[in-house]
Amino acid sequence: IKASNGASDFGNKFGQPLICGSLLTFEHDNDVSFGYDKVIMLAGGIGFAKKKDSIKDKPGKGDSIIVMGGDNYRIGMGGGAVSSLNTGQLSNTIELNAVQRANPEMQKRVANAIRAMAESDDNPIVAIHDHGAGGHLNCISELVEETGGTIDMDKLPVGDPTLSDKEIIGNESQERMGLILKKKDIKLLEKISARERAPFYDSGTVTGDNKLLFRDAEGEKPVNLNLEFLFGKPPKTILEDKSKEYQFEDLKYDQKSLLKYLEGVLQIEAVACKDWLTNKVDRSVTGKVAKQQCTGTIQLPLNNVGVSALDYRGEKGVATAIGHAPVPGLINPEAGSRLSVAEALTNILWAPLEEGLSSVSLSANWMWPAKNEGENARLYKAVKAISDFATELGINIPTGKDSLSMTQKYPDGKKVLSPGTVIVSAAGEVTDVKKVVSPFLAFDFNSTLFYIDFAGCGFELGGSSLAQLFGKLGKKTPDIKDPAYFRNAFNTTQKLITEGKIQAGHDISAGGMITTILEMVFPVNDIGVKINLNELPEKDVTRLFFSEKPGVIIQVNDPDYVEKVLTENGLHFHNIGNTSKDKRVVIDIKEEKYDLDINHHRDVWFRSSYLLDRKQSGEKLALERFNNYKNQDLRFDFNKSFTGKAADYKIDPDRRKPSKIKAAILREKGINGDREMAYMLYLAGFDVKDVHMTDLISGRENLDDVNFIVFTGGFSNSDVLGSAKGWAGAFLYNPKAKEALEHFYAKEDTLSLGVCNGCQLMVELGLIYPDHPEQPKMKLNDSEKFESAFLNVDIKENNSVLLNSLTGSRMGIWVAHGEGKFNFPYFEDNYCIPIKYTYEEYPGNPNGSDFSTAAICSNDGRHLAMMPHLERSFLPWQWAYYPEKRPGDEITPWMEAFVNAREWIKKNRKD
Repeated sequence: IKASNGASDFGNKFGQPLICGSLLTFEHDNDVSFGYDKVIMLAGGIGFAKKKDSIKDKPGKGDSIIVMGGDNYRIGMGGGAVSSLNTGQLSNTIELNAVQRANPEMQKRVANAIRAMAESDDNPIVAIHDHGAGGHLNCISELVEETGGTIDMDKLPVGDPTLSDKEIIGNESQERMGLILKKKDIKLLEKISARERAPFYDSGTVTGDNKLLFRDAEGEKPVNLNLEFLFGKPPKTILEDKSKEYQFEDLKYDQKSLLKYLEGVLQIEAVACKDWLTNKVDRSVTGKVAKQQCTGTIQLPLNNVGVSALDYRGEKGVATAIGHAPVPGLINPEAGSRLSVAEALTNILWAPLEEGLSSVSLSANWMWPAKNEGENARLYKAVKAISDFATELGINIPTGKDSLSMTQKYPDGKKVLSPGTVIVSAAGEVTDVKKVVSPFLAFDFNSTLFYIDFAGCGFELGGSSLAQLFGKLGKKTPDIKDPAYFRNAFNTTQKLITEGKIQAGHDISAGGMITTILEMVFPVNDIGVKINLNELPEKDVTRLFFSEKPGVIIQVNDPDYVEKVLTENGLHFHNIGNTSKDKRVVIDIKEEKYDLDINHHRDVWFRSSYLLDRKQSGEKLALERFNNYKNQDLRFDFNKSFTGKAADYKIDPDRRKPSKIKAAILREKGINGDREMAYMLYLAGFDVKDVHMTDLISGRENLDDVNFIVFTGGFSNSDVLGSAKGWAGAFLYNPKAKEALEHFYAKEDTLSLGVCNGCQLMVELGLIYPDHPEQPKMKLNDSEKFESAFLNVDIKENNSVLLNSLTGSRMGIWVAHGEGKFNFPYFEDNYCIPIKYTYEEYPGNPNGSDFSTAAICSNDGRHLAMMPHLERSFLPWQWAYYPEKRPGDEITPWMEAFVNAREWIKKNRKD
């Protein structure tokens, strides 16, 4: 084993970042080596649908075959096939052409149209299939696999007329969907698609002859197949291989260097802070995100599980978590599989699940360098192990994916193999999104910490981050010895979570127990812990600290009851200490005392993120983020009049009768914040209309009966022209839309609000200060990248109809934008600035706005433009951190803004 790019020097330079040398290379013959880069980003999503829509109907003869989405171009060709080949095996041209194009705005337009059908009382979609590997050929053939169909190729979306028939049929562009509809329902979807600007192509007919036919305008038939040739009994694939055994050295270490090891491990990217990843992705969109990556008053990315609420009214949700163990898998592929499952489960553990472990379903994504000697044998062992383990746990793996080409070939004949890896995604139904346990320690100085062993094995170091520090793998990995015990430990901990007995909890994974303890104190200031590990059954302190064997640490304030429950269920656990007012982690073990300064070790842990952030935010702002992240902790100051009770604000979540106070959501293609805004308006007492720009442009809507309009957030026209310029053009250059807007603003009994992209639109159109010769501008964030954060804002003295009653408040709110910098041509006293970012320096001021501006208001107080998302912050569980002293709040103070709007309209409107 050797470490590349300078990591071999790391043993002598524990103050240096390991991320520069995180690629481990294991040379096992002259031509092949394993490469493992710990800098990994995994992205995924989770959703839900009506049960009645979960099974496709059988298409009938004469039904229409619909394709929706973007055009075919000469890109995305053969992606599915190329992904199964070694990188470097084909020419660069072929491999680059296989890169699949992605157009998220097009996906959103198509999804909006399909969603309208799916949400109707009687969903008319017979069957639906996404475009992926194989393009039209795969998508359409699977839609008609039971019946057959004919496709007219001249009716398929083609953006490049030079494409061959093969290139059209097999194109794998990713922004398309295939559907089957009855003839009678085509007009409805076509009408909805036109409103959403979702391209719609009636491309073929279900025939019932069990044939798949593609024909062009000249009568040629490039595909004319019996379906049995595609979907008949395929031949079995038999893989033959030889087992290949590897011998690895055991780790050699010096107990006296333990603190040096700790500083090194904290900087390995698998352990180190991931702020550089999480601060540039939208973690609040939909307003249904109940638990995202960041946690605590300092908002560090340490949450174990992601949770999304099913709706805005209930308590139910969906949890998701991931796990992987590629380095242990190099030593022992069976253990690697079990550890991957264990990590996913000890992450999802912290959400209260409907039926405990039985609620969980897994997805297995295999990435393996198959077709290399010994690797198919290792893959077989790994797959069998995960199958057996899941069966013994009593959970299923109903879906998954494989990428078996994880091999890079070089012109000189050398190959680098990615280590065989299974990434396990876990999902389950959550009983109450408000009861999800976070890893940061609660401010309770009378609480106790327990360690619970989930594995039942020794504290092995093989495959650990410590091993990577030495550029080695190690000889023996942790493992799960008893699946029944693991299941029992999971369900017992779930019982304590459901009963509200766990204040904080964190799993032991990358970095080991010492990292887990530190990560529980990192996200908050002004708290520490005193730990005693003398009772644990391990004499070697290094193994105890850095072994990554599955287990958890919990904080509780009723230790007697918790100990009773753990004992009754036969779990291996230990009372390991208490919280402390001293901001230190003090550990007593084996006649040694380790006194760790939290601030120092947190900076060491954050430093790798800072070094990576320099590449995306620049040296100046990356350094500001590093210097300020721990000094800009969330603190709140609500007005004393705020009760948190919906009834006190005449808010009725069960309202079914119209209030006759009308508001309209205005949106353009690419907008994604309309649903949460509509619900917040409804909750405040408005009857809400959904108005698309196509409605205004066509004259279907003129806003005459509306007193309050809201321009919502998102990425109108993908923002390719800059912030909201395309959306503004839709008003300026379409007479009916322009007239409707001008007429609305000419009335004296109207209010308007723009949020994020809508704020950019109002500024671009000059709707806030129409009399100013020079208008404010919305500029690119100083970091020149998208910024996502939950941060503090102050409500300044103001005359805003929406915000006046909130003057003096300090609140939390979500931001998610790339061009949110307010740039003013005049001095501050020329503007009404009702909301400012609490902290003037980056990242507290996420975009570098003049005067720390988060919102501007018209001089008469009726029109407000703000970059932060109040519509994703009106319920306590939507906040990334909510005041712990207010557990009974039903709403947040942001609801008061729309209640104020409601009351103003009732008083001032001219019926």
